[in-house]
Amino acid sequence: MIKPRSTIAKLKEGKQVIIAALGDSLTQGWMVRMGYIDYLKEMLREQYPQAHLTIVRRGIPGDTADNGLYRLRRDVLNHNPDCVFVQYAINDAYLGFTPKQFRDYIEEIIEEIQADSEADIVLITSSYLEDAREYAYILKYYDQLVELAEKHRLPIARTDLYWKAAVEGGVDFGTLVQYDLVHPTALGYRYMAQAVMDLFREDDKGVHGGDLPVRSDL
Repeated sequence: MIKPRSTIAKLKEGKQVIIAALGDSLTQGWMVRMGYIDYLKEMLREQYPQAHLTIVRRGIPGDTADNGLYRLRRDVLNHNPDCVFVQYAINDAYLGFTPKQFRDYIEEIIEEIQADSEADIVLITSSYLEDAREYAYILKYYDQLVELAEKHRLPIARTDLYWKAAVEGGVDFGTLVQYDLVHPTALGYRYMAQAVMDLFREDDKGVHGGDLPVRSDL
């Protein structure tokens, strides 16, 4: 499992760590008291109580990867982050961007971060969708993230697979989503935070006992 090793080392050593989270409404924490960033901050502080952690939340409802690229400098790089989260896909898919266009924008984001800083980069997928046809459509975009993670040797947090495993294990899908069947509830955001948190553990054992498959065709 590829992990944000540099950031983990700084957390362990009690250094000042800045994480900047770029994304859409799931990063913003739409319509809940606590989003995944809030849960993740609690998890990281429990795991690394000596660390001095700041998470800069830069999620905008309705945002797409092209706009993320446009605001990358102002909203992320100007904070000199040690680690950058990148979370997009569903809006891009539903607003008509092709998987290739989506991939190109995400890759530009990755390359600009790498050119400007030594920050770790973590790619994050969005919700699992209960409707099989819709989920198959969104997986075309998640697969672009998977392929870019493999190409650039980046960590990737598969939120959708955590949700899918939970549902297959007996969790009611309706408890994970709000009325629109896409945006997470508090419980859904907790699963999202856990998907990211597993990348920040020193060992390779997460809540699922090890690595999860990352490609949708596995």
